[in-house]
Amino acid sequence: MTTMTRVFVATLAITYVVSGMSRTLLEAQTPPSPIRALEVRPNIHMLSGAGSNITVQTGKHGVLLVDTPPAARAKQVFAEIARISPAPIRYVIDTSSDADHVGGNAAIAATGAGGGGNLFGPNRALALGTAQGMSILAHERTLDRMNAASVPQEGLPTSTYDQPTKDFSFNGEAIIVYHAFAHTDGDSIVLFRGSDVVSAGDAFSPDRYPMIDVKKGGSVQGTIDALNLILMLTVPEAFQEGGTKVIPGHGRLCEEADVVEYRDMVWIVRDRIADSIKKGLSLAQIKAAKPTRDYDAEYDSPAMTADAFVEAVFTSLSGARR
Repeated sequence: MTTMTRVFVATLAITYVVSGMSRTLLEAQTPPSPIRALEVRPNIHMLSGAGSNITVQTGKHGVLLVDTPPAARAKQVFAEIARISPAPIRYVIDTSSDADHVGGNAAIAATGAGGGGNLFGPNRALALGTAQGMSILAHERTLDRMNAASVPQEGLPTSTYDQPTKDFSFNGEAIIVYHAFAHTDGDSIVLFRGSDVVSAGDAFSPDRYPMIDVKKGGSVQGTIDALNLILMLTVPEAFQEGGTKVIPGHGRLCEEADVVEYRDMVWIVRDRIADSIKKGLSLAQIKAAKPTRDYDAEYDSPAMTADAFVEAVFTSLSGARR
């Protein structure tokens, strides 16, 4: 190796180390993303930037949330909610047991925002709900998952449902909660009937492939069924534009056409992988064939890579066949 080559290699190594240090330093100094509030309807807002999207319904009786932020972002989210409405947070609906959807439950309970009783009816957790001064609703399977994960008691749902739907009224609006076997077996999809808004949770996230958690009972067919349910609830104004607003678990505010496009993508990839399984291909061979190749530019993301999606679909379909 010549002297000039050694100098070049040494310089390159130093540059790489410095670059890595600078990148680490930059990441450490990068402030968390701001919390953004988007008015979807006069009494419905979508909060984004804290992790998962949060639906905020406001009115004369108080504030209702669909999902809460991770615990670390709770303070900033509550400050944003207070700018939307000074009323207390009285009720929460958890769409799944994932930390980015339920992490702020305990922080809300600690505020002592009184609910004046349990809106969702009596159940085994009514006493806890009264002590917290607010109610948290989730599907029974979501409560089971949170208990298994040792979530502190103050962050657990205070009321559960185990039927296909749960309906009630708050702020003068009919609210219907639908159970879905989508990314887990305890997902909830929420319809604000008067406002014509659907809060989809992680059953629908247009900025990534579906996050199918097979270990928590999620499945590709359940995801397709959940997307079809959302389409059943949505009504466009014209040519699938306008009309019902869909607040996804992550990503931008959507309409029916966005859900149709997403549902079709999941359906097509499901069929491609199912056909490969019938032909006896292994998971490695199916991944190598890239059944998502024409969708990767739009949906492949660090949150759910194409390979991870293919593996989840493969596992889901293989389990169904067994």
